Amino acid sequence: MKKLAFLATSALFLLSCMPPGTGQGGAGGTPFSAILPFVLIFALFYFLIIRPQQRQSRERKKMLAEVKRGDGVVTTGGIYGRVINVDGDDLTVEIAKGINIKMVRSGISEKIDSGAAEGKSKGGG
Repeated sequence: MKKLAFLATSALFLLSCMPPGTGQGGAGGTPFSAILPFVLIFALFYFLIIRPQQRQSRERKKMLAEVKRGDGVVTTGGIYGRVINVDGDDLTVEIAKGINIKMVRSGISEKIDSGAAEGKSKGGG
């Protein structure tokens, strides 16, 4: 990725340093050479920002869809717990013995090993 960024930045720099073409109007250049830097900048943004963000979003949606009863989870608020009931988009998460919270599926930050969730909720972490 860093090499791609370096190459794109170098190409933009070299294009900007090129002297204008010697046309009749003196402005020189073709419409293609005027648009090329914008195309390169868009390509750079796509590969460095947009594409990785789309991949991360896909992985998160997949993780949220796979949450099931018994999974250890961490909420977006940082609370460790274990899923004890799944009802569509609503989850019931046990955060300590006998203490359950009801939350939406999108409130899950990550899935973890259920043993680690039990250890954290009992004060082991």
